[in-house]
Amino acid sequence: GVLKIEAYAKHYQHPIYKALVYFSIFLIAYCYGLDSSVRSVNLAYAQSSYKTHSLLSTVNCIQAVIAAAGQLAFARVSDVFGRLVMIIFTVVFYVVGTVIESQATNVQKFAAGAVFYSLGLTSLSLILEVISSDFSNLNWRVLASFVVASPFIINTWVSGNVQTAVGGLNWKFGIGMWAFILPLSCIPLVLCMLHMRWLAKKNGDLDRIKEQSQTQLQKLGWKDFMVETFFWDLDIIGLVLVVLVFGLILVPFTLGGGLKSEWKHAKIIVPEVLGWCVALPLFILWESKYSRVPIIPGYLFKDRGIYAALAIAILINFIWYQQGDYMYTVLVVANNESVKSATRITQLYSFVSVIVGLCVGLTITKIRKLKALIVFGTSMWLLAMGLLIHFRGGDAASHSGIIGSLCLLGLAAGFTTYLAQCSIQTCVNHQHMAGVLATYLASYSIGTSIGSAVSGALWTNILPKELAKRLDDSTLIALAYGSPFKFIATYTWETAERQAVVHAYRHIQKILCTVGTCFCVLLICFGLLLRDHKLQSVVAVE
Repeated sequence: GVLKIEAYAKHYQHPIYKALVYFSIFLIAYCYGLDSSVRSVNLAYAQSSYKTHSLLSTVNCIQAVIAAAGQLAFARVSDVFGRLVMIIFTVVFYVVGTVIESQATNVQKFAAGAVFYSLGLTSLSLILEVISSDFSNLNWRVLASFVVASPFIINTWVSGNVQTAVGGLNWKFGIGMWAFILPLSCIPLVLCMLHMRWLAKKNGDLDRIKEQSQTQLQKLGWKDFMVETFFWDLDIIGLVLVVLVFGLILVPFTLGGGLKSEWKHAKIIVPEVLGWCVALPLFILWESKYSRVPIIPGYLFKDRGIYAALAIAILINFIWYQQGDYMYTVLVVANNESVKSATRITQLYSFVSVIVGLCVGLTITKIRKLKALIVFGTSMWLLAMGLLIHFRGGDAASHSGIIGSLCLLGLAAGFTTYLAQCSIQTCVNHQHMAGVLATYLASYSIGTSIGSAVSGALWTNILPKELAKRLDDSTLIALAYGSPFKFIATYTWETAERQAVVHAYRHIQKILCTVGTCFCVLLICFGLLLRDHKLQSVVAVE
């Protein structure tokens, strides 16, 4: 796969060809970015329609756990079979998951669809990041990486209109329509890859690569080659154990609370015991003693430039999900925002981060240094999260306060996310680039899963008690907790019942943002640990 893409890239060095590749990447990223923006809102309506709104974090946690394993697997497969094959595979997963979600009649079926969708989405975004890295030098890497994120500049303002047009209650169509829109958006990139393949084959480059791969195939035999590739190189057992460890440990945290505490029941205790006492020890034993190609290679922990960047990736998403997991609901219920307004406000973080990131990326092409900018960004995370503790709904100042805080959070992200992603790539050669990039993006997913688990645990354990303090009617409490959008349709902003719920939401959002703020200190520390390599005009260091 690495040899093939190097052969392809050799024939696509002309600026027009490169522009075609990056435009094709942008087109795909635009489609799945708009889908993600709208789907996150539709997810809230879907869970509310099942009367399980509090399980938002559970679905997010499951998606993130699967995504982490999927990114590691697909990166390794892309190095063996090539980028084009992986694009096709990821689109199939994306479409299957989307169809299942759109037709789901309960939260269990929706979660099953979310698994396939998450595998497709995260793996597709990974492949696009890898391709964008394949065609860019290190000093242009940050700017090239932002091609994948740049659609947020448009989607921030469009997503609210799309959501309003589709309608929150018609969430099935709002999700299902992407099953045919996304595959159509992939056609230009697939055609570019096929054209590269034709040029490389015409020049004889693929024949030389084929001879090398055939030699390995003849040496091992077809059966042993497949076992070597899919079992040992992919580390299937390690990937399964990763899913079990995070799934068994984290998901129960989002399920243990609620109107009736579930912590004493076997369905919560048993997974926790299996996760900590069985899956985790087995994972450590397998990776340290038996795995030939460990999921987490030893060199990742020997270089502070690598492990510090991975820690930053985990912490960024962990911190973000403390304020962001239920932000849309908080805006609509506790801040009286419209669907369009709330959708746009939740996208401001991404919008500002991309604008800032593009400007910073252009600056980096000249200064060729990253560390000082990343440390500044991590400091801004602390300030932004502190402001979100103060502005959390319920008063007139919260509208502008939340907008300002999320914009500052976006500024912080523009100085950290893709810069840390570029920083980690300066520590490895091209052969290891896809693997390290996958590990970095998988760390994002791990941060998401842990963040969703913690926010879900806090929400489900604290909010019901806060509602019970302020409301006497148990039916009303159940409605406000399980189906908040139906609740606000009945109880308008001026009613005493609505104001009671607003104060309960303010309380839980304060706790969530405080937790995130505390972890910002760790984020700054890991920013200081990063290496500060000079970015050369090469694809990767040798």
